[in-house]
Amino acid sequence: MTDALLPWRAEFPILETCTYLVSHSLGAMPREARTQATRFLDAWDTRGVRAWSEGWWQTSRETGDMLAPLLGVPAGSVTMVQNVSVAQSVIVSGLDFTGPRRRIVTPRLDFPTNHYVFEGWRRHGADVVYVESPDGLTQPAEAWRPLIDDRTALVCCSLVLFRSSSITDVAPILERARAVGAPVVLDVYQATGTIPLNLTALGVEFAVGGSVKWLCGGPGAGYLYVRPDVAATLAPAATGWAAHARPFDFETGAIVYADGGERFASGTPNVAAWTIAQAGYRIVNAIGVGAIRDKSLRQTRRILEHARARGWRLRTPDEDARRGGTVTIDVPDSARVAADLIARDVIIDHRPNAGIRMAPHFYTTDEEIDHALAVMDEVTANHR
Repeated sequence: MTDALLPWRAEFPILETCTYLVSHSLGAMPREARTQATRFLDAWDTRGVRAWSEGWWQTSRETGDMLAPLLGVPAGSVTMVQNVSVAQSVIVSGLDFTGPRRRIVTPRLDFPTNHYVFEGWRRHGADVVYVESPDGLTQPAEAWRPLIDDRTALVCCSLVLFRSSSITDVAPILERARAVGAPVVLDVYQATGTIPLNLTALGVEFAVGGSVKWLCGGPGAGYLYVRPDVAATLAPAATGWAAHARPFDFETGAIVYADGGERFASGTPNVAAWTIAQAGYRIVNAIGVGAIRDKSLRQTRRILEHARARGWRLRTPDEDARRGGTVTIDVPDSARVAADLIARDVIIDHRPNAGIRMAPHFYTTDEEIDHALAVMDEVTANHR
């Protein structure tokens, strides 16, 4: 069959050196990323401090606005930050844990950084409550309902779970949270760039994520979305001079918050990382996430069927509507199998209590998938 997305392969040099099936962890680097890095370095080299007023200071807004269509949110509502830990810290620092609403509800299967940030707020009065999973793979909506009530200050929900690639049915969770007046932060790290999103339609108050994975944007380019009508009501304690309404007046004392997305900035902008991330954003926007999702479902199905035929244990949902862009396969001695695959230039990764994570992206060929699975056949046979 003709694959209309494969011409984009030429933009990713690493694909010529190995079978790269790890975009759920670190997306391949676009050629333009090097150009973007040089653009930043040239400005620093030739313009020096003048670069701040000639574009650097606007990098967060410029980069966030490139990301906004992929999230389905308006321009000006996405703030670039260093990573999700920073984004979650900004959100939770704007909440009040001295009143009756002290509860943070988050899934046990969430990425650990969310747990670490929220647990730190226990010292300020927060009560962190975990939604347990019945199978270690999914977070059914019915498990959330009894934990979200009028004591809830924040609900955190990952749209796609990082170990299993299971998609959470967020609609009932959002409905319950709205009924009790609790805001929701949706972690879309494992979704953005491979699953179409419309956060405006969902109505979530917050969303967080990063560019390392499906966006092919590299590290250091996290993002925070705050719904525009919510933004002006928050006064985050985790802040910095870039969030001031008049940062270059260097006013001392309490901060006067900026309007819009700048309100949630912190210190000196991470100009280099955000400039580099734009290369991946341009490509994903040009292709369209709908086309990426269609190909992803077809190719992850190819992996699932091969694994099932071999009797390998699957740790990812079979149904298309419940599966993100990754397939997790748990075979005996999976950590060593993963190491052997990588040694043979089949680049995947391994997670404890999950198994081998394998993820095609828009630049992956069917032949690469078949090769990776053939190598896995050989490696697993050697480990019997």
